[in-house]
Amino acid sequence: MQLREEISLKPFNTFGIDVRARFFAEALTEEDIIKLAGNLREDYLPLLILGGGSNILFTKDFPGTVMKISMKGIHVIKEDEDTVWVKAGAGENWDDLVKFCVDNGWGGLENLSAIPGNAGTSPVQNIGAYGVEMKDTFFELETFDLESKGKKIFSKEECGFGYRESIFKLKYKGRFIILNVTFRLLKKPVLHLDYGNIREELTLMTADHPGIADVREAICRIRSRKLPDPAVIGNAGSFFKNPVILPQQFENLKQSFPGIVSFPQDEKIKLAAAWMIEQCGWKGKRIGNAGVHSTQPLVLVNHGNATGPEIMQLSSAIRDSVQEKFGVVLETEVNLI
Repeated sequence: MQLREEISLKPFNTFGIDVRARFFAEALTEEDIIKLAGNLREDYLPLLILGGGSNILFTKDFPGTVMKISMKGIHVIKEDEDTVWVKAGAGENWDDLVKFCVDNGWGGLENLSAIPGNAGTSPVQNIGAYGVEMKDTFFELETFDLESKGKKIFSKEECGFGYRESIFKLKYKGRFIILNVTFRLLKKPVLHLDYGNIREELTLMTADHPGIADVREAICRIRSRKLPDPAVIGNAGSFFKNPVILPQQFENLKQSFPGIVSFPQDEKIKLAAAWMIEQCGWKGKRIGNAGVHSTQPLVLVNHGNATGPEIMQLSSAIRDSVQEKFGVVLETEVNLI
């Protein structure tokens, strides 16, 4: 593994922000990680662990070392009559993993189709879509501890999963490098079709008796229509989280905004941030090279040579207008560096 200097990070983040890393290394094996992490001099710090770069916004050059995690591999580690446990290297492309499982008839990940990023970053954010979260099929993950310089396995309970949260995003941010993730999948899949427009899309596909391959295709079709391709226009997917509020606050909002879009979230209410952003007039709006996507206002886009601060300035204006109109504070889902 080569440690390179003054490397542009534009090819390594889906927003396409052109900043530089003082040092850059790509880890293809666990041994690469252990070797580099064990020999980081003071002048190589800080250390940034980078996956697929699909949920990150660089606001400036990075003054230390960026380590890109690229370990591949998908393996069945055990199975029984009903269940299969699948382990994926942290650098495995997330959608390639979903496709692999669907092609083998193993259910649980199909609703998470077409989400950009890598397997190793999926637990950090507890990614979710169409009524399913990563934690629903998660079994365990293996990490390298930058403090003890040893490996540690985390169970589902130890990861502290919440809505787009985990201990790796909060309590242990920057301490553990995820090496691989194991999922527990079903050989007799249970379909989740009641979120969004999945059933309508399946009807258009004339899938009268759908299986997980049909669900995957339906979701891929929906996402391709609604969301921009980072290969065509820079973006990091949903920039904001959907806010979760108490029922009483929701009832008050509903009196003023009868059309407000919401979903149940345990004993609380999850609001559709995209709907609120659109109501504030931001859908399709552009300020310089930074803009709001024309069909999905939850996604901010780079129209060309936008900088991180320009994207941040736009996001702050959106957050202020939503708070002023609805009294709700939007939280950023994208990691800011």
